[in-house]
Amino acid sequence: MSLDPLAILTAFGLIFLAELPDKTMFASLAMGTRMRPLYVWFGTSTAFIVHVAIAIGAGSLIGLLPDWIVKLVSAALFAFGAFMLLRGGDDGEDEETQTKTVTGFWPVYSTAFMAVFISEWGDLTQITTANLAASNGTWSTAIGSAAALMSVSALALLAGRFIATRVPLKTVQRIGGLCMLGLAIWSVTEIFVG
Repeated sequence: MSLDPLAILTAFGLIFLAELPDKTMFASLAMGTRMRPLYVWFGTSTAFIVHVAIAIGAGSLIGLLPDWIVKLVSAALFAFGAFMLLRGGDDGEDEETQTKTVTGFWPVYSTAFMAVFISEWGDLTQITTANLAASNGTWSTAIGSAAALMSVSALALLAGRFIATRVPLKTVQRIGGLCMLGLAIWSVTEIFVG
């Protein structure tokens, strides 16, 4: 097992930017206002780790294909991610999450776990993680992706209200979208250059 620091940073940066404006951040914020934030973070983090493992497995299977096909699939997935972020959808910004007050570690943990586990299936960050695993290595991608997702959850729980009221999330979406568009172009270029 070898770790590539650049691959870890790439996965962290892309996943962090893609997850910031996501509905999961707002769900974490809402749960954190009604439940003990540390327990919520444990639940959301566990769900994210499970999703990263599933995405890494899918990416490893993609990585068995010929190199030019992997690069073409990567370019298409990055282009799809760029489209999703740049189209301007505010799918979580105006959403209000209704959650009953839950107390105790296991009830809070399981509520947070299930909320994230169910909502993240087929999410942009899961697709991006699978894509990165196919081209950048599984362990580096897993570490970077999991750290990014857990960081966004912690950020939402610690400073979510500040971010939601002061930082325009459309700006974050656009930066993430432009990064993914750049990676799509780079992947297509590698087919012809490499």
